[in-house]
Amino acid sequence: MTRCLVTGATGYIGGRLVPQLLDAGYDVRCMARAAGRLRDQTWRDRVEVREADAMIPQQTRAALDGVEVAYYLIHTMGSGRDFARKDRRAAEVFAAAAGDAGVRRIIYLGGLTTASRPSPHMRSRGEVERILLASDVPTVALRAAMIIGSGSVSFEMLRYLTERLPVMTTPRWVRTLTQPIAIRDVLRYLVGVAELPAQVSRAFDIGGPDVLSYADMMRGYAEVAGLPPRMIIPVPVLTPRLSSYWVGLVTPVPAGVARPLVESLRNEAICHEHDITRYVPDLPEGLIDFRQAVHLALRRIKEADVATRWSSASTPGAPSDPLPTDPDWAGGSLYVDERSKVVNASPAALWQVIEGVGGDNGWYSLPVAWRIRGLLDRLMGGVGLRRGRRDANRLRVGDAVDFWRVEEIVPGALLRLRAEMRLPGLAWLELACHEEDGRTVYCQRAIFHPHGLLGHLYWRGISPLHGLIFGRMPGNVARAAARQSHAA
Repeated sequence: MTRCLVTGATGYIGGRLVPQLLDAGYDVRCMARAAGRLRDQTWRDRVEVREADAMIPQQTRAALDGVEVAYYLIHTMGSGRDFARKDRRAAEVFAAAAGDAGVRRIIYLGGLTTASRPSPHMRSRGEVERILLASDVPTVALRAAMIIGSGSVSFEMLRYLTERLPVMTTPRWVRTLTQPIAIRDVLRYLVGVAELPAQVSRAFDIGGPDVLSYADMMRGYAEVAGLPPRMIIPVPVLTPRLSSYWVGLVTPVPAGVARPLVESLRNEAICHEHDITRYVPDLPEGLIDFRQAVHLALRRIKEADVATRWSSASTPGAPSDPLPTDPDWAGGSLYVDERSKVVNASPAALWQVIEGVGGDNGWYSLPVAWRIRGLLDRLMGGVGLRRGRRDANRLRVGDAVDFWRVEEIVPGALLRLRAEMRLPGLAWLELACHEEDGRTVYCQRAIFHPHGLLGHLYWRGISPLHGLIFGRMPGNVARAAARQSHAA
C-alpha cells in the first residue's frame, strides 16, 4: 500500500484531502507542528501522525521516513515582512529531506497567475514551486486560482461581500478575469496525480470551465443564493491595503489574510493549458462550473456539514503557546479571574451550553461589549468576532470560535479557548462543569500572561470591564443551562 504524507493537515485543503486519500486506499501519515490539533478529526484513528516543524530538517526528515508520495500544502498567509524567507526555507528543507528519504513524488498546490509582476505572495508561491521542481524528487505542482467550496477563504470573502452589500463601490480588481475551480475538482486532481509516471515532473494549470471577473462571480453568487441583483460600482482609489481593510470590516476574513488575496486578484489568473487531463481525465459530466460549485457550497453550509474552514489553519500573528500548567510558571506573571456557580440543571445540559458558546449563541454577557471588543480587534488587523464557528453545536480541538481557538476539550467536563485577538500577551478562557455533592457546578477561569509593561497595564486597565463581562457570565450560563434542562 502506498504511503502518503500530508503536510498542512490542520488546514482547509489538507483536512479535506486526508479522507479522500484514505477512501482511495492510501496509507496516510500527517505531519503537523501540533499533533493535538488533529485529535478530534473523524479520520484521526485511520492515520499516523508525526509532530514536526517544516523549518527543522531533522524533524522533517523523520516524518518523511518510509513515505512514497509527499503532499506539500504549507503556505504563509500572513503579511509579515519575512514570510517569503520562511516559505523559501521550509520548501528547501522539505525538498532536501524528501530526496534524502527516497520519496518518489512531491505534490504541491500553488497559485495560478499570468502576471509579469505578481503580488509578493504569488511570487513566493512561484518560488516554492521552482524549489520543489528543481529538487531530486519528481514533483507535480498544481496551479489553482480561486477555490470555490464551503469554508474556503476565497468563498467566504465572496459570500459575505455579496450578501452584506446590495450596493457596492468596489476597487478595480473586481473587473479582473479569473478561472475559479470547485474544491471537489481540486481534491480529485490532488489524489489523481499521486500515481503519475516517474518521468512526469512539471506544473499543471487547473481551473473550472468558467472564466469570470470578480463582479461576475458576485452577481452569480447572488443569483444562486436567491438574493436581489447586486449593484456594483467600481472606483479607482482603493489600493490593496485599503481594500484589505475594507474586506476585513465587511467579511469575517481579517485584513492580514485578505490582503494577499486582494493582491492576487489584481492580476488575471486564467489557465493556459489543460494538460492534466492526460493523466487525470475529466469526469464524463465534466468539471463543476461556478454556479454549481456555489450551490454545493451553500448546501453544505445550510446542512452544517462543513468539514474544514479557512479558519481551521492557524491565524497569522496569533499566539500559539500552550497554557502553562505549572502555577509557578517560569515564563512570568499570570493574571487569573476565576468564578464558579451552582447550576440548577443537569451536567449534560450545562455542557451543551458550554460547547455551544460563541457564534450565533454569543457569550452570555454584555453582547455590546463583546461586539465593541471584536470591532477594536478588527481595526487593529485581528480576526474579530466574525469567524463564528464551524459547527453550531459541536467543537473539536483546533476549531475557531470567534476570536478564540479551541486548545483543549474534554467532552462533558472542560473547554479551553486560546485568544487570537490582538493582545499585549497571551490569554485563555476555560469553561468547565462537574458534579460536587450531587450538585452541578459551573467553573470559569480567564487567564492572561502579559508581555512587558504594556501587558500589565492592559490587564489592570481592562479589569473593570472584565468584572462586568466575566462577572455576568456564570449567572447567564446557569440560566441558559436550566432552560436546556427543563426543555429536555
